[in-house]
Amino acid sequence: MTQHRFTPTQYWNVIGTVPPVLELASGDSVVTTTLDAAGFDGEGVQRAPRGNPMTGPFAVAGAAPGDALLVTIRRMTPNRRTGWTYAPLAPGVLDPAALAGMPRQERHEWAIDAQAGTVSLLDPSPRIRDWRFPLRPMLGCFGVAPDRGQAISTATSGPHGGNMDYRLFGPGATIAFPVFAEGGLFFLGDGHASQGDGEIAGTGVETSFEVEFSVELRKGLPLRWPRCETETDVLVIASGRPLDQPLQFATTEMLRWAGEALGVDAVEASHLLGQAVRYDVANVFNPAYCVACRLEKTAITQAMSLRGAG
Repeated sequence: MTQHRFTPTQYWNVIGTVPPVLELASGDSVVTTTLDAAGFDGEGVQRAPRGNPMTGPFAVAGAAPGDALLVTIRRMTPNRRTGWTYAPLAPGVLDPAALAGMPRQERHEWAIDAQAGTVSLLDPSPRIRDWRFPLRPMLGCFGVAPDRGQAISTATSGPHGGNMDYRLFGPGATIAFPVFAEGGLFFLGDGHASQGDGEIAGTGVETSFEVEFSVELRKGLPLRWPRCETETDVLVIASGRPLDQPLQFATTEMLRWAGEALGVDAVEASHLLGQAVRYDVANVFNPAYCVACRLEKTAITQAMSLRGAG
């Protein structure tokens, strides 16, 4: 199990089958850096075009279609002291009748205080000058090369991952992706210092990061959508539009996961989901909406652990 340090010099605004920057073994970890959504690095220099430029891809030896690639986000450290958002909220999350009265969308700068663990506006109005929000790093866009040799824009998402913008995809989370291409080809970027559900302003607090992650290959574990385990939950995230479509995809994959892991049939698994499932609207800003279907980790669901699965 080797720890690699990788300094990127090229970035991608698509996720696809391109030559890897590094080949990893299952169990290896990587320390690298990401740009913000507009392509700016830790020194405030634009290194790539805007639109969630990705670091990578990283290949994992032996990964082949039909396998699963587990990625654990070990650490995310902001490598500059500022980030940015837009306001007011995105038009798609508001009553259309209210849009005419909304001010023009503008960019706002934020201070990132790693020592205090907070983010705050740099130039707030007097009424909100004392507002502080927790520093909760997360990756907005990351995933593996999609099937059929596609190159998919980092603006959107699908079974390969991509621009999911889910607030629980931060340090401590393990995300399992279906492998579609030889080596898996894992990309990452679009870090947020803070973000609520849905990315309803069209951004999180966008900034650049130093990221540490590790990889684990699971042979013969075919997935249809990414699965995830956090300290408290197991979940499936799916993408589509309108909003009922990703909810259906995520629920179907969760039903399948519960059945396989717990050794129960669809009726028995339905008793679990019917009483215990929670839904998070992960993203309603991008071309494909994202919904997370989530179960709390309990004595019943412990066999669904990604970290302990064989």
